Amino acid sequence: MLLKLYEKNNNAADLQQVIDILNDGGIIIYPTDTMYAIGCHGLKERAIERICRLKDIDPKKNNLSIICYDLSKVSEYAKVDNATFKLMKRNLPGPFTFILAGTTRLPKIFRNRKEVGIRMPDNAIIQEIARLLDAPIMTATLPHDEHEDIEYCTDPELIEEKYGTAVNLIIDGGIGSTDLSTVVDCTNGEIEIVRQGTGWLDE
Repeated sequence: MLLKLYEKNNNAADLQQVIDILNDGGIIIYPTDTMYAIGCHGLKERAIERICRLKDIDPKKNNLSIICYDLSKVSEYAKVDNATFKLMKRNLPGPFTFILAGTTRLPKIFRNRKEVGIRMPDNAIIQEIARLLDAPIMTATLPHDEHEDIEYCTDPELIEEKYGTAVNLIIDGGIGSTDLSTVVDCTNGEIEIVRQGTGWLDE
């Protein structure tokens, strides 16, 4: 199912439909400030397991990431020291994934790695959904086969053609980007850029 949403003035019933799906353990695809992403309620383990199967990722080997609505929520799910908090405040919302040590508030599936990626995309649609959900959203980029047209990751109608039966809802927020977020590891007391994406870190 494809649902058109906008940067502002969305119908409250449409937004509530998205929240209900997430609260019921459903999976959605949505726009971010980089590529379209696939996600679910970040505290519902079975939904997270579904995404791991869909993406063929092993949560014991791969870091999982969550979207938080604002920085005050981050400290519930990750350990943030003052320097890291200031760094995140300078750069978020934006196209970054900050890797931090996770807390016990996260489901057990996150604790395999003891780390969690934190995203706060600069995208009004997913920000509004995260605010209304009042919970983290587990997030992962759409799987992409290098032999396949990139439009299957950027065009909502083609995304629906490919994933419509695998997820509960696809949010059409317009044509998406092909950019990746910049991954910043903050777990060792030092800042390490693990992957340089579209975001340039203001240190």
